[in-house]
Parts: sequence; C-alpha cells; structure tokens
Amino acid sequence: MQEKLLEIKEQALKALGEAASTKELEELRIKLLGKKGELTQMLRSMGNLAPEERPVVGQMVNALRSKIEALMAEKETQLKTTEQKQKLFDEKIDVTMPGKKVQRGGLHPLNIVLNEMIDIFVGMGFEVREGPEVEYDKYNFEMLNIPKGHPARDMQDTFYINDNVVLRTQTSPVQVRTMISEDLPIRIISPGRVYRADEVDATHSPVFNQIEGLVVGKGITLADLKGVLDVFAKQMYGEETKTRFRASYFPFTEPSAEMDVTCTVCGGKGCRICKGTGWIEILGSGVVNESVLRMCGIDPKVYSGFAFGMGLERITNLKYGITDIRLLYENDVNFIKQFK
Repeated sequence: MQEKLLEIKEQALKALGEAASTKELEELRIKLLGKKGELTQMLRSMGNLAPEERPVVGQMVNALRSKIEALMAEKETQLKTTEQKQKLFDEKIDVTMPGKKVQRGGLHPLNIVLNEMIDIFVGMGFEVREGPEVEYDKYNFEMLNIPKGHPARDMQDTFYINDNVVLRTQTSPVQVRTMISEDLPIRIISPGRVYRADEVDATHSPVFNQIEGLVVGKGITLADLKGVLDVFAKQMYGEETKTRFRASYFPFTEPSAEMDVTCTVCGGKGCRICKGTGWIEILGSGVVNESVLRMCGIDPKVYSGFAFGMGLERITNLKYGITDIRLLYENDVNFIKQFK
C-alpha cells in the first residue's frame, strides 16, 4: 500500500504540473480526492490491513492528501490569474472604433394615423373613452335602436357568444355606456377593435378598427356635425380637401348621412380609385335618434346630439395610398418601415 501511495504521489505531482486550466485541475481533484477518488478509496480499504499497519498508512494517506490539497490551491491561484489575464486580453475593445448603427423601429401606420386622429379630435375638445370588446347584446344593439329581429342586425354579420353576448360589431356600445354613466354635456371619441363575419379580401377583414364620436348637449345640430367633420377631413388630408354629405340610414341616428371627401389620389379629378367620381366615402354620421337618448335616460326635448363612425383602416389606406387592407396585418417589415 505504501508503494501505491508513492505511485499516486508521483502521478499527482506530474498531473499538477501539466494542468493547464482550472477545469483540468478540478477534474484532477475529483480523481484524487473525490468520493470515489484514489486516496479516498485507499482510506476505505484500510480495513484489510493488519491493526498495527493502519495508523502508519493512515498518517501517510492524510499527509499526502494535505500536500496535494495545498499544491492544488497554489496551482489554482496561478491558473486563475493566468486565465483572468487571457480573458481581459481576449475581450479588450478598441474604444476608437465607430459603433454599430442601431436599427430604429417605428410605429405601425395604423398607430400613426390613430394618434393623429386622436390629436385632431382632442384639439376640438373631445375626450377618449374605451370599452369591452366582448359586449352585451343590450349595449351593442338594443339600446342603439336595433331590437331583436331588426333587419339591421343582418347587416352586421355578428359573432355571437350566446344569445345575450357578442363580439362588438362597432364601438357604439361605448357611447351608450358613456351616456348612461356620465354627466352631460358629452363630447367623446371611442377608438377600438371590432368584429364582423366578413371574408378576408383587399377591402374586408373579420377584425378591424373603428373610431366613433359622440356629442350630446343642449342645442346640438346637424350643422355642428358637419363643421366638426369638415375640420377633421382638412386636418387629416389637407386644407384643400372638400367634403359632402349624402342622405343615408342608420337605426341610431335620424337624420343620417354618409360623408365623402375629395379623392386623395386624384384630388377630385376622377381616377380608378374613386371610380371617376372624384369622391370617396369615409364615414357614416347623423343626429342621435331620440329613442336612443330616451333609452339612455336623456330627455330629447332638452338635449340633442350627433354621432359619427369611421374605419381606421380605411382612413389609413386613403392617407397613404394603400390599396389592400391585408398589408396592414401581414407584419411585412419592408412594408411597415416605409412609415417611420
């Protein structure tokens, strides 16, 4: 056993001298001093020795163990110093080198136009209100003068969760909730995502965004509506933009009108986009129906109001000349980075 210890000592000293990294040193420590290491196994096998030999061999094993541990600690300090110097050398940087250009992101065109629209209406005294996308039928239809069985429900192509809960088809429920819960006068816009069971094509999507507006107070007329929307159109598309209103029908407004603006592509001269008319329809609007006011607890003999609604995607496409709504949802970086 003494010969075995001498052999282990010689091999350990040789391996210590050859160790070139702290990793190799740790592997050597485990080989010699670990739970299954050579010295540990010798201590465990001392039971096979004669009683008078055990103290002598035990002292030799412990002495060798202590010496190896001391040499390893010294070697570890040397290796760590060497490795630290090498690491500092490998990771050094030339502070005079020019930095790498950081690729800056930008807002999505929908967000750009939404922020611009909000700024325009807030500048006219409107406040922003939001509401749930999963909505009660009561707020989405019934309190907007569209009771069950009304033919206007077929126009909406609604996603029903159950008989009384839907994915909202418009942001008009936010207007209802505001009229019920807030004091008059009211002047709000309600941007948000809406849902309709449309097939995806260049001009339709089952998920899109709307911005609706509502003003309720004393002495509000159709002239106020026309004035507000004319200011909006000119600020969005330019001072040269003209507007016109055409009679239409919506259950929640009476009278109702659709608003056209001069074509943003041809400037009103007539082109393929506006089908030669020089006009493009961008929104629906009207004076709030008296029935809607009454259902919201507002006396139509004292108060009146107007409302309007437009698709964010349509406003965006007209502003930037985008011809396919799908481009707004495909997250093509080459498309989006044009709007930085």
